[in-house]
Amino acid sequence: MAEPKTDQREGVTLSSDSLTAFVSPKGAELQSLRDSDGVNYLWGGEPIWPKHSPLLFPIVGRLANDRFDYRGESYAMPKHGFARDSLFEIIGTSPNFARFSLRSNAATRAAFPFDFLLEVEFTLSDRRLDIRHGVTNLGVDDMHFSIGAHPAFRWPLGDAAKQQSKIRFERDEPAPVRRLVGGLVGRTEPSPVENDTLSLRETLFADDAIIFDALESRRLVYSCGSGRSVEVGWTGFAHLGLWSKPGADFLCIEPWRGYDSPIEFAGEFDQKPGIAHARPGETLDFTLSIQVA
Repeated sequence: MAEPKTDQREGVTLSSDSLTAFVSPKGAELQSLRDSDGVNYLWGGEPIWPKHSPLLFPIVGRLANDRFDYRGESYAMPKHGFARDSLFEIIGTSPNFARFSLRSNAATRAAFPFDFLLEVEFTLSDRRLDIRHGVTNLGVDDMHFSIGAHPAFRWPLGDAAKQQSKIRFERDEPAPVRRLVGGLVGRTEPSPVENDTLSLRETLFADDAIIFDALESRRLVYSCGSGRSVEVGWTGFAHLGLWSKPGADFLCIEPWRGYDSPIEFAGEFDQKPGIAHARPGETLDFTLSIQVA
């Protein structure tokens, strides 16, 4: 098997007997996942949404006024944080493995007052891609953050119609979901999931993402009636977002730890609902697996 491409500017191509993946050092972003027939299971990054699978860190979603307060200081933070637009260093590669890292610096500390190491590892095996996100607190005080995966899959997969598509969760999901109001978590709605199955349709996303903040499942299967499917599993992440742009041919399946600020939230950053906390020297792992069929 050929050695992977490891250009620090262009990225890394990984291969197994059944899949090929390409990861860019900008944002440590997975940009394609193709099977042996050349079928790309990921969205191609067309102009309507020029992303593929951005990494959300150190926040998920939006903060009120795009700012947060911590220990008497106020910090500006763009939607979904800065990791997705940061250049990661390629630390190590093999034909089916790559590790990327982002370390805090003066620029990150101006927006996020913590010292951290963010490592993202990709391991390709047969028809499965495993992604580990490791967040290490390099500081002397507790660190508070959110992190999220944001893979955009083709919708539909193959030649099936969109309305034939569905998500089957690992468990029943009866808990109400949250919706965004003015970019922040606002109203509550009844779950659109019937027992363990969500029938997909574009109107579900007319009001932006569906946010599961009381999720039971840690695995789901996305299928489209074409014989192709994607199984997505995760650990460490506690929440889930589902999102698409009406009229666009992608579906984002997004395991998160944290979510947009609730409209009613007015506390400091460490009190934000859904936030993760790492003690000094502690590493917290958040994993995502994608298996295609």
